[in-house]
Amino acid sequence: MSELITAELVDLDLSATTKDAAARSLAERMVAAHRVTDLDGFLADVAAREAQMPTGLDGGIGIPHCRSEHVNAPTLAFGRSGAGIDFGAADGPADLVFLIAAPAGADDDHLTILSGLARRLMDPEFTAALRAGTDPRAVAALIRGEEPPEEPEQVETGKQEQAETAAEAAGGTGAAESVPFRIVAVTSCPTGIAHTYMAAESLAAAGRAEGVEVTVETQGSAGFTKLDPAVVAAADAVIWAHDVEVREKARFRGKPLVDVGVKAGINRPAELIAEARRKAERGEIATASDSDKASGSGDGDGDGNGSGADHAHFGVRLRTYLMSGVSYMVPFVAAGGLLIALSFAIGGYEIASAKSVADHFVWGEADSWAALLNQIGSAAFGFLVPVLAGYIAYGMADRPALVPGFVGGAIALTVNAGFLGGLVAGLLAGAVVMAVQRVPVHATLRGIMPVLVIPLIASAVVGFLMFIVVGKPIASLQNALTDWLNGLSGSNAVILGVVLGLMMCFDMGGPLNKVAYAFAVGGLADPTPGSLKVMAAVMAAGMVPPLAMALATTVRRRLFTKTERENGRAAWVLGASFITEGAIPFAAADPLRVIPSVMAGGAVTGALSMAFGATLRAPHGGVFVVPLIGEPFLYLLAIAAGTLVATALVVLLKGARRTAPEAAGDAGADGSRVTVAA
Repeated sequence: MSELITAELVDLDLSATTKDAAARSLAERMVAAHRVTDLDGFLADVAAREAQMPTGLDGGIGIPHCRSEHVNAPTLAFGRSGAGIDFGAADGPADLVFLIAAPAGADDDHLTILSGLARRLMDPEFTAALRAGTDPRAVAALIRGEEPPEEPEQVETGKQEQAETAAEAAGGTGAAESVPFRIVAVTSCPTGIAHTYMAAESLAAAGRAEGVEVTVETQGSAGFTKLDPAVVAAADAVIWAHDVEVREKARFRGKPLVDVGVKAGINRPAELIAEARRKAERGEIATASDSDKASGSGDGDGDGNGSGADHAHFGVRLRTYLMSGVSYMVPFVAAGGLLIALSFAIGGYEIASAKSVADHFVWGEADSWAALLNQIGSAAFGFLVPVLAGYIAYGMADRPALVPGFVGGAIALTVNAGFLGGLVAGLLAGAVVMAVQRVPVHATLRGIMPVLVIPLIASAVVGFLMFIVVGKPIASLQNALTDWLNGLSGSNAVILGVVLGLMMCFDMGGPLNKVAYAFAVGGLADPTPGSLKVMAAVMAAGMVPPLAMALATTVRRRLFTKTERENGRAAWVLGASFITEGAIPFAAADPLRVIPSVMAGGAVTGALSMAFGATLRAPHGGVFVVPLIGEPFLYLLAIAAGTLVATALVVLLKGARRTAPEAAGDAGADGSRVTVAA
């Protein structure tokens, strides 16, 4: 870790009072050390990572981190705060703050070192030493793992303790130790730098405290080293603490399974170990379908039931499969859609019928460049349905399902089944592969099953089903949906706009939001006037929550905490960029007032956008793609109207909870004190 932190990157008297200020203070040290090239660009990347999930951990630790193109060398800065800084941990503010900066292409060796730090943070002795340190050089050495040499007295004491321990062992009864309860675990998080390894260390530490043998496989950015098959075979139970798909899930079949999010592995490892023991004692053995399912993200209080009989979880698994496909599809939609939209802005809509630029391209003509952008974007769009189908199948049955999933998606395009055909093809491919995997085979065939037999059989079956059985009916349904969208007008269009607006604002980036967004971007694969109106309504409604909270924190500051007011400033940019998640901190703090308010605003915006007939060919971009919007002024009016409605409601609801004495007790010209009813 010698290259990651030096004394100049240590601040033992961090004066910042907010997480943004703390990140800036530590990042400035990185800039001074020539580790970060663009302070504001790097801080924007840190804020974007923080918006995904708070980086505060129990025990007074904040660990903001990100990969960034503005970092030229893996770097760690440490700050110690006397007042404490709120990083969103359940147990309160953090006094130990680590800012981790990794280059966009950080190598595995450096990320392994960072993961080592994450593990050490779970050691109470390590954090106690950090709190007691007075010399930045010594603290930097401690973080690097360079322990100072022991004094002679300490050495002698250590030898004496070792001798006493050996004597006690020699004088023991000699009875054989009982075999401990064994657990294998997998931890993973979206970024793969911090939470993955903290969950691993937390589970291992809890296992030591409970007398349980816990062996953890970390599937993070620092690499993926599989557990020894013998260790998995000998395990009594399995724990998955993950926010992304567990890789090669089939290894864990036939064992009791606890399936949770990564933060549960950090915050309550002892409970997870106890639950694993209970399942093992009850004989709740996970079936193939259980070990192939994916859990939700976040704190992950849900878990696998281990029996395969709990059909109440089927909807959760189905949603996860679909969201897996959508998450891989969206980058193709974003890249292709924005390129196509830009080509229309340069060359007009007729550019879509231009000749191939491979044969007809003139460097000095704008139309040639517009045609080039259009054809590149169209090429990206050509992958949309196959990628959707392939990664739905992947979410269900891992890598063996990729080939039949992509094949089924390509056939969906061939038979004009479109977006719906891709959904069905992915589900069919995953189901067929899971069925083939259950067939017992001779040991000599197991090695070629994932790479040859399963893709071959599953592709043939999925191809038959898509070409002969379900392809044409789905194509008819797709055409009917297209005709319905094109025929929407008047009250029907307004009602659809209301529904889409409510879905976009209910969970602000959650499942309902993603379903509405997927419905909209699916229509861009074969754009029609109706599908373009849907895309416009969805993006407009998705901008309302963060914009409304930004406006509310501006016009009625005293109704919000200092942290919320700071989040409100960032929400202006997030809302304008169509990042609905910018309102999540407000909804998490006060869901009963914030969520209904923004839903009402989103419904108004969605309805007005549809009523105005606004259209949008770009799948993302917020106000930055307004030139590509049909009826742009009316579109902005719809967003403004919904934002005002949501702002008025949230201010009204929050203001109503303040009693007269409490309102009188608000002190300070800066509005820093806010007293609310319980």
